[in-house]
Amino acid sequence: MKLLQEFQDFLQEYKIVSLALAFIIGTASTSLVQSLVNNIIMPFISPLIPSGEWNQATLNLGPIVLKWGAFLSELISFVILAFVVFVVAKKILKADKE
Repeated sequence: MKLLQEFQDFLQEYKIVSLALAFIIGTASTSLVQSLVNNIIMPFISPLIPSGEWNQATLNLGPIVLKWGAFLSELISFVILAFVVFVVAKKILKADKE
């Protein structure tokens, strides 16, 4: 029973349950952010790239193929997600201070 109590103390001390919930919500928000980028933001950017399918754009350097369109898509998704996390954290931290 002592081992079970130590395990429970570990979970409480390091807030493992809260961390797991945050991870699950973060994973679920990924598809939402991807949808925002692909369906709302990129239709404004796509006309600026002459090849049409911007996220499949590549640069061929001999045998090396750089998929810069896919990278750009992931970068935009990351920046948007980071900004959303920043705004939410700022609101939560501001509420904690009050």
